Amino acid sequence: MRRKVGVVGYRGYSGAELVRILERHSGVEVALLEHRDEAAHASAILNAKTPPRLPCSEESVRSNHLAIVFLATPVEVSMELAPAMLAAGARVVDLSGAFRLRTPDNYKRWYHADHTQPALLAEAAYGLPEFCRDRIPAARLVANPGCYPTAANLAIRPLVEAGAFDRTAGIVCDAKSGVSGAGRKPTLKTSFCEVTENLSAYSILTHRHVPEVLLISGLEEREFSFTAQLLPIDRGILETIYFRTSAASVAELLAIYQERYAHEPFVRIYQPGHVPDIHVVARTNFCDIGVTLDPATGRAVVVSAIDNLTKGAAGQAVQNMNLMLGLLETEGLL
Repeated sequence: MRRKVGVVGYRGYSGAELVRILERHSGVEVALLEHRDEAAHASAILNAKTPPRLPCSEESVRSNHLAIVFLATPVEVSMELAPAMLAAGARVVDLSGAFRLRTPDNYKRWYHADHTQPALLAEAAYGLPEFCRDRIPAARLVANPGCYPTAANLAIRPLVEAGAFDRTAGIVCDAKSGVSGAGRKPTLKTSFCEVTENLSAYSILTHRHVPEVLLISGLEEREFSFTAQLLPIDRGILETIYFRTSAASVAELLAIYQERYAHEPFVRIYQPGHVPDIHVVARTNFCDIGVTLDPATGRAVVVSAIDNLTKGAAGQAVQNMNLMLGLLETEGLL
C-alpha cells in the first residue's frame, strides 16, 4: 500500500525538487499542502497532471491520513508548523535549519533569533543517514541537514574517526555553491547581473552551517575554517577541503573512505588521481569524494561534490522518509 505524504513549500526550489522525486516514488502518494494565503496553480500547463492540493492544517493532515509531512519552508515557518503537523499524527521531515542544532543557545548564536520550540529542538533526529541512521527510523521529527554540511561531514568525519589528520593544523573547507542554494525568493545578491561572470564569498567565519559540521564531525570550532562562495550556476556544491596528514600514501587515505562507506549506496569514492566535479553529481543523490596527497609534505586535499537540491536537500529528505517508513533506502533515488 502506498503511504500518503504532504509537502509544504512546494513552490521553492527544494520543495519542487522534492515533489519531482516523490511523484516517481513507488511507495508514496504526494499531496501539496497550501500554507500561503495567495492561491497559485501548481503548473502553468492547462492539462498537466499535478498532485492534489490540500489545506495545510491539522484537520486536513489528520483526515487525509498523511504519514509524513515535509516542511520545505523558512525556519520560522517550520517552527510554527511542526507542532501542528505532529499533533495531527504525521511525522515531519524539516528541510530548514530550525531543528538541527540541538540547543536553544546554539541556535540563537548562529541564527540570531530565539527558538520557539525548544522541546522539539531537543527531540529532533539529525537526518544524515550515513552517520545517524540508528535514530531516524523511529523519529517523529527529522532535521534534514544543510547542503554544505552534508558534503563536508561526509568528507571530514571518516578522517576524524580514523585520526588521519593533524588536528593542530586544522581543516580548511573552501565551499562553492550554485545560486539555488539561496532559495527562490529574489534578492539583489542573487540577481542575474550580480551573479553572472562573478564569484563571491559570504558569511565568512559566521556561516550558520558551521555548527552542523562541528556537531557531526566532532571537530572543535578552532580546528575548522569554512568559507562559502556563490558560483554563477543554478545548482551543485563543490568543497575543496585542505588538511595535513602523516599518511604514507593516497591509497592509505582512500582505504579509510572505502571501509567507512563500503555499504553506503549514495557515497562514491574516486580512484587515485581523480576527483569529482559538479556535473557528475547533478540531479543525483550521490556524494562523490576524491583525495589527493603529497606524502613529502603531508599536504592533502579531499574534494567532495553533491547536488545541493538533491543530496543536499530533497533527495536526502526522501532518503530519510524511506528509513522512517521502513522502505528500501534507495527507493525513488536510483
